[in-house]
Amino acid sequence: MSETNTKSRIALIIIVLLAVISRLIPHAPNFVPIGGLALFSGANFRKKSALLIPLAAMFLSDVFLGFHKTIPYVYASFIIIALIGGIIKSNKWQSLLKASLVSSVLFFLITNFGVWMTGTMYQENLSGLMQCYGFGLPFFRNTLISDLFYTFSFFYGYRFLLNFFFKKIKLPSTS
Repeated sequence: MSETNTKSRIALIIIVLLAVISRLIPHAPNFVPIGGLALFSGANFRKKSALLIPLAAMFLSDVFLGFHKTIPYVYASFIIIALIGGIIKSNKWQSLLKASLVSSVLFFLITNFGVWMTGTMYQENLSGLMQCYGFGLPFFRNTLISDLFYTFSFFYGYRFLLNFFFKKIKLPSTS
């Protein structure tokens, strides 16, 4: 394995661990890194890895946080977001902004639909679904802000780790 490949894997492991930890420490509702991680993974890794990285971070943290009825909707959202990441053509801020905004909206629509489908809080009609979306709006604000923050943090943080931090570290030769 080349030194660049090893450094890339170390940077990835650090990013995933930080995502898991940030879900476990106290935070504002829906202010979590998984949306940004899913976009980042989709843009930077092969399809199988791109899908597994955010799901692994979710699963590892859900082991501690607990599982719930809407998990299939949440996990499906992150799979779709990782696929969106796969169509990001450049790391320019405009592309990242668009992808992050679309991802936030999709996450909101899918997960609130899941809350409506699996719960008993809302009537099982269009009015109940709209009420569910309405009550979800305060959470959407945090999702939007966190997706923007973490998307840019992952994309540019990863570049920083590879270009600056790891240039100063010499890994032992594996040959």
